[in-house]
Amino acid sequence: MADQKQFCTFYLDNHMFGVKVEQVQEVFRYQEMTTVPLAPAVVRGLINLRGQIITAIDLRQRLGMVPLTGDKLPMNVVVRTEDGVVSLLVDEIGDVLEVPEDVYERPPETIPREVRQLVLGVYKLTGKLLLILDSEKAVNVNTGALMT
Repeated sequence: MADQKQFCTFYLDNHMFGVKVEQVQEVFRYQEMTTVPLAPAVVRGLINLRGQIITAIDLRQRLGMVPLTGDKLPMNVVVRTEDGVVSLLVDEIGDVLEVPEDVYERPPETIPREVRQLVLGVYKLTGKLLLILDSEKAVNVNTGALMT
């Protein structure tokens, strides 16, 4: 039997993404945030999570997708990175999936460049692709880390 890996999944624009389960601190619904003057556009604001101040990254904008429409609010996937804890704003939270290592492939050339740069690879599942997000790259903007 092939080795299995576990991923916490979420959705952006009907695409399924995943991050390694061990990187995820928690997931929760939308929470009010404080905007940060002069911050890069992908930094949506700061969230106070039980006394811990967390930077919220608009993952749709980071991946070059159009903003959420209507009154739909994003959800939070809080991940641990080398630079600290960061919230990734996503459309919807999925499940924890256990996938066999033998269905892993490099990111296809057909996905947009902005997405391909932040995706480690894909798992071909029945009827869908699971895009594995490089959370370290996703929380960094061109010149470096978002946290100090």
